[in-house]
Parts: sequence; C-alpha cells; structure tokens
Amino acid sequence: MDNKIIDGKLISDQIKKEIAAEVADMIDHGKPAPHLAAVIVGEDGASQTYVSSKEKACHSVGMTSSVYRLPAKTTEQELLDTVKFLNEDPEIDGYIIQLPLPKHIDEDKVINAIKPSKDVDGFTSINVGRLQLGLPCFVPATPNGIMELIKRSGIDTVGKDVVVLGRSNIVGTPMAILMSRKGIDSTVTLCHSRTKNLPEICRRADILVAAIGKQGFVTADMVKPGAVVIDVGIHRIEDPNSPKGYKILGDVDYDEVYKVASKITPVPGGVGPMTIVSLLQNTLKAAKGKIYPKE
Repeated sequence: MDNKIIDGKLISDQIKKEIAAEVADMIDHGKPAPHLAAVIVGEDGASQTYVSSKEKACHSVGMTSSVYRLPAKTTEQELLDTVKFLNEDPEIDGYIIQLPLPKHIDEDKVINAIKPSKDVDGFTSINVGRLQLGLPCFVPATPNGIMELIKRSGIDTVGKDVVVLGRSNIVGTPMAILMSRKGIDSTVTLCHSRTKNLPEICRRADILVAAIGKQGFVTADMVKPGAVVIDVGIHRIEDPNSPKGYKILGDVDYDEVYKVASKITPVPGGVGPMTIVSLLQNTLKAAKGKIYPKE
C-alpha cells in the first residue's frame, strides 16, 4: 500500500484481531461474549447495509449480535418500549438505534431513553456531556475511529493546526473536542456553512477533517502542501461502468488532493471501516464495565 494512503481497512483489521483476542480471553474465563444489538426501523437501504456490516464484524471477533427489525409504521411509543426492553435485558451489553428514524418519531427522545451504560454510539446527552467535560464516556464511533487512524498512522498532532469541516453532533463537534484534548494538543478551527473565507482557513490546516456532506467539496487549492487529509464523506454516485452500477466518493476531490497531501484517507477504505470497529471497541468496554461499572 502507498505510504501516503491511510489504510483504514488494514488498521481496522489489526484492531479486530486485538478485540478478538480479548473476547476469546473473556470466554476462556467463563464470561459470556459481548453482545451488541441494533434496532432498525423501516427499510432505508444505507441503514440496512450498515447493520449487516455490523453483524458480520461482530461475528468476525466472536461477539454476539442481535438485530431488531421494526416496520416503518412503528409508533414512537412502540420504539420506546423496545428501548426499555433492551435497557433491562442483562444479556445485551450495548445497542444502537439506527438513524435516521421515520419522521413521526422524535429521534432525540428515543436516543436519550437509551441507558448511558449501553449507549455504544455515544449519542445520549449523558455521554455527550461527559465527552465535553473530558470524563470517561462512549465516544461516537466515527470520531473515535478517526482518532485511532491518526494515532496508529503516527501522525503528529502536538501544536498542529486542525480544521474540521462540519459541525454535526455525530462527527464534527466531537472531533473538534477530541483534537483539542490534552495529550493531542492541537489548535482546532471548527467550520460550517456560514464560515467566511473557508478556502483560506483550510489552507492553514496541518490536518484537515472533511465532514461537510458535499461530494468533492475539498479541492486541491484548499489544501496546504504536506497536510494530512481525513475524508469522512460517503456519497453513492451512479456509474454505469461499475459492476455495482455506482461508485462511492467522499467530500474530497481525491485524485487532485492526493497530489498535494502528505497523507490522505481513501473513500471507500479509509474512515468507513474504522466506524464499525470503533463500535466493537465500545461494546467490549461496555461488557467489561470500563466506562460504567457493571451492575
């Protein structure tokens, strides 16, 4: 593999081996395998694909996986009843509510009904607040995966200028918090759709994290020569020449930015594999009571 490319597939495979060894040790000592569940409401194609990938990843490291598939017409109360059941089920170590939910369901209400000790997506107000305060918590999977990529790729962060494009609660905002932490010690600028002089700000970045949700948004003239570029975007683009009929592209104009960057994540094969493996890491922590003591 080209040493300029940050290979998320390779790094995620390394982490899976580490997780599998810990799971095997738990089982050898008479403890049950960590159990991750997912709840999916409706038939969203991208959500179905993600949940299937999660199931395969669980099985590959020896974890137990369950999926609760609910019809799109499921009421908010019925979903809350499912959440209550999972909260109280001693066999479930952690679970996720696959987003997006149908429009008639209040996502915030459902997410915050999840028991914080089982919130392996790190989306509840309790875990978000603990992240903000620098307390032990479940870190959202994508930012956590990016931090693993940076650490395991040997990227220097101390005193570096980091620009994060996108302020979502799932990626951009937690990413900015994590990069500013003691021990990482970067100086972070969090940008969004109303940021002025955005190209100029991006050109100051030693590390540029693109999570803005626009295909090919980051062009070569926005990147400082030698910068590290992390592409969080995933866009399915029709391509009649592809066997699948589509191709996956990111928020970065990869071919052109590759020529300028010192390191860059590909799409697919960069951040994506790390998101799922981070979910497994959080489930293992939940099973071992590393964030919240087991009851």
